Amino acid sequence: MFRVTVQRSFVAQHFLTVPNPGPEGEVHSHQFTAEVGFEGPDLDEYGYLVDIDAVKAAMATVVDRYRDTTLNDHDAFAGENPSVERFARVFCEEVIAAVDSDVPERARVTLWEDDEAWASYETAL
Repeated sequence: MFRVTVQRSFVAQHFLTVPNPGPEGEVHSHQFTAEVGFEGPDLDEYGYLVDIDAVKAAMATVVDRYRDTTLNDHDAFAGENPSVERFARVFCEEVIAAVDSDVPERARVTLWEDDEAWASYETAL
């Protein structure tokens, strides 16, 4: 199985909307690190699982959308608690929508919240 992973870091804010969120219910920032990975058993005619430059470009677009903003203000989180788990799914779906490749079979985003915790979302392509 081949795997390709690209990583980017950025700062964004959010506040949790669950009952009794404690201090997490106030707007606060996190240093997020997104690791976007693709995997599959085959390579394309050029020897690529996925074009790393295309992944970098897709990630840059997603990072630019969320960097220095409050997640709660984005349509992707409307009416939803903007947990790191949900953010991992949103980030993954937005990146894979922008990467044009038929070779990988799976995609995964691991999203670090500061350097203490992470959540991951994985999907078949």
